Amino acid sequence: MEAKKTDRADLTKKTSLFFSIGLLVTLAIALTAFEWRQGEDDLVDLQGKSANVFEELVEVPPTEQPPPPAPIIQQPQIVEVPNEEEIKQDIQLKFDVEVTEDTKVEAVVVAPVEEKEDVDQIFSVVEETAEPKGGMPAFYKYVGEKMKYPAQARRMGVEGRVFVEFVVNRDGSIVDVKSIKGIGAGCDEEAVRVVQSAPAWKPGKQRGKPVRQKMVIPIIFKLG
Repeated sequence: MEAKKTDRADLTKKTSLFFSIGLLVTLAIALTAFEWRQGEDDLVDLQGKSANVFEELVEVPPTEQPPPPAPIIQQPQIVEVPNEEEIKQDIQLKFDVEVTEDTKVEAVVVAPVEEKEDVDQIFSVVEETAEPKGGMPAFYKYVGEKMKYPAQARRMGVEGRVFVEFVVNRDGSIVDVKSIKGIGAGCDEEAVRVVQSAPAWKPGKQRGKPVRQKMVIPIIFKLG
C-alpha cells in the first residue's frame, strides 16, 4: 500500500513560487551584466573624449608679424622767393596831341537818358487810384437813376451783385467794360450798359502822372 503525502510535503503546489523566484534571479543577473557592459562602454568613450580634448587644448605658438613700416612724412620745402627786381626798361609814351600849359580841356557832359513810358500799360494798383468825380456815392446815385431792372429778372425774382470790370484811361474815359461775375436774367447786360454810359472818372496816377488803371466794382440788383 502506497503512503499518502501530506499537504505540507507536496512540492507540486509550490511550483509557481519557485518559477517566480527563478525568473526574478535570472532578470537580476541579466540586468547586472547589462549595466556592467554599459559602464565599460562609457569608460572607453570617456577615455577617447579625454584624448580628443587633450589634443584640442594643445597650444599653438603665436605667429610673429613684423610691425608695419612707419609712414613717410614729407617735410614741406621752403622756397625762397627773391625780391622783386626793378624794371629798368624805360616806357616811352607818344601822344599825337601836344599839350601845353595854355591848352584848355573841355568838360564832356553826358545827358541823362530819359525812360520812355509805356502809355498803353494798364496798372491794377497805383499810388493814386482812379475814382468817379464826386466820389463813389455820386457814382452809385447815377447808377440807381440810370439802371432799369430787367423785366425777366423782375419776373423771376432775381437779385444779387454783378461785378463789372473796366479800364479808366489817362483822360478819365471808361473803356473795355465787361461782366466778370453775373447773376443772369439780363442783369449782367444792364450793368455793363450803365457803366459804359457813365461820366468820365478822375484817372489814376503813378509818380504824379496819369496812367491807365483797371477797376472792378459791384452793381447791386435788388427788388424794392
